[in-house]
Amino acid sequence: MLFFENMALRRGKKVLFEDASFIINPKDKVGVTGANGTGKSSLFALIRGELEEDSGNFSMAGNVTISSVRQETPAVEDSALEYVIQGDVELCEIEAALVKAEAEEDGHAIGKLHQQLDSIQGYAARARAGALMHGLGFTAEQEQLPVSSFSGGWRMRLNLAQALMCRSDLLLLDEPTNHLDFEAVVWLEKWLESYQGAVLLISHDRDFLDRVINRVAHIEQQHIKLYSGNYSDFEVQRAEQLAQQQANFERQQKEIAHMQSYVDRFKAKASKAKQAQSRVKALERMEKISPAHVDSPFNFSFPELGHVPSPLLQLKEVSAGYDTENGPVTILNKVGFTLLPGARIGLLGKNGAGKSTLIKVLAGELGLQGGERVEAKHLHIGYFAQHQLEQLHPEMSPIQHFQREYPDATEQELRNFLGGFDFHGDKALEPVSPFSGGEKARLVLALLVYSKPNLLLLDEPTNHLDLEMRHAMTVALQGFEGAVVLVSHDKHMLRMVTDELHLVAGGKVKPFDGDLDDYAKWSLEQSSMERRSNNSGSESESSSAGQPEVSRKEQRRIDAEKRKALQPLKNKLKKVELELDKQQKRKAELDELMADQSLYEESNKDKLAELSAEYGEVNQRLEALEEDWLMLHEELEEAG
Repeated sequence: MLFFENMALRRGKKVLFEDASFIINPKDKVGVTGANGTGKSSLFALIRGELEEDSGNFSMAGNVTISSVRQETPAVEDSALEYVIQGDVELCEIEAALVKAEAEEDGHAIGKLHQQLDSIQGYAARARAGALMHGLGFTAEQEQLPVSSFSGGWRMRLNLAQALMCRSDLLLLDEPTNHLDFEAVVWLEKWLESYQGAVLLISHDRDFLDRVINRVAHIEQQHIKLYSGNYSDFEVQRAEQLAQQQANFERQQKEIAHMQSYVDRFKAKASKAKQAQSRVKALERMEKISPAHVDSPFNFSFPELGHVPSPLLQLKEVSAGYDTENGPVTILNKVGFTLLPGARIGLLGKNGAGKSTLIKVLAGELGLQGGERVEAKHLHIGYFAQHQLEQLHPEMSPIQHFQREYPDATEQELRNFLGGFDFHGDKALEPVSPFSGGEKARLVLALLVYSKPNLLLLDEPTNHLDLEMRHAMTVALQGFEGAVVLVSHDKHMLRMVTDELHLVAGGKVKPFDGDLDDYAKWSLEQSSMERRSNNSGSESESSSAGQPEVSRKEQRRIDAEKRKALQPLKNKLKKVELELDKQQKRKAELDELMADQSLYEESNKDKLAELSAEYGEVNQRLEALEEDWLMLHEELEEAG
């Protein structure tokens, strides 16, 4: 499909890569990796025809339809659903031609266009667009809102939905999970698994890469090298290649030794056994992949804490939320939550369920509507959230930010520390105003680590961070002796850092009985049920909390009532199935009639127009009936 032969690409005088020779096949799913600035996005621009190779040759098989995510979203008044449908260019062209043909009363063209619509499943396009939007977190009501009414992050979701709507042969995705929550990421993984074309994917979410890709194109030292397998396979292969770099490898071994010392010290203590066990698993993984990160520019760790108070923080019957024009809105209702030293908790839940609200309450940044927040005398919180990037002083350098907070520290001490976050030389002295989102996030994290916290509250800390920084952060968190509460759509970090999961749903915070894979399955099941229901909150809560046990007699009564309640649904389903059968038979008859070449003669113009109109009506009716059939099936499944 894509052919690269001794190809070189430059940006200005800088050589991004050269001597690139490889082939991307029609169903390959390729993760494009490499440090920032190595040319990943430029490679995409080349494929889209926005750049030309500087030497060698790049070519593409004929008739390849490419889809990629727009980086800007016009503030148009089109509905969100119509905006997404515009991703299917061929559909829009046929519909426009059909409007013209109908205005001109061109029966021959009308019939032909209806057949084209049928061949590309155009009658189901709106249902397909709605399913894409639902998977990415939009409600049925939001489908009809104008694009201009959405915030930047939701507009990027619309752009992603529009790109997926295109019936493409090649899909180019550059950081598609940046604006998605956990549930939307899980849905996108499933969608890409079933996608029949080729995918080129730039992502810093290693779990997402692992589940989607089957090859890696890694850019480093001005060369592109292809590896077979997913991202974990790539790490192991690259680790084997780099194991000879002994000096750097020894530095990495110190990190492993640090984690091993924790295991050795605490695995015999009952109170620390769970944390130690999680580190044993992480250590086994690290020993395989550490050499793949020997040339990482990041190297830092949290300082030792000494005595950590217990408990660190407690919430007692806490209610919290926000004030609106119509009065207070409660997000969390009578929540009890205790944080002990060594706790490592990952928060799960849909967007808007209250994860960030809980983090803000724990951080003391949000007032309570009721209940009590009790913190230990020597509690020291390290709180990271995306809004803190905007609180950096644009005119100040990284060094100045530290000197402002820690005036007694020497400049050399601060330079050494900042070097672990890849702020070397003049970079440590430059104003932060032009820094990228990733550089600002690293600086905020550096300030947090240096502050010596004993409780870390991390709300999406990996946004804007590349794979190497995420790996360094995971290693550092493994050695952290205090408590951690983490909200992240990066499943790898959740797996490597947390020991227990809590679900935030229905205003409550409860332990989740299962792992991330269990949560992904549960989330997809909930999403399927919610497609035709507005009761997502109560469903989420009841599904996670379980139902109380009942007697056999009571269960028989409940079952009888359920059967009685289900009977009208079953009757509706039977009626829809009969009508479906009737319409499908009529469609087959119309197909046969419209296949008759004599129908397209001038003398049969009126008959053609009549049949074409009926053909369109039948297809629309079938589409509506199929949706009704699916909805009724989902309702029956949901009702048991």
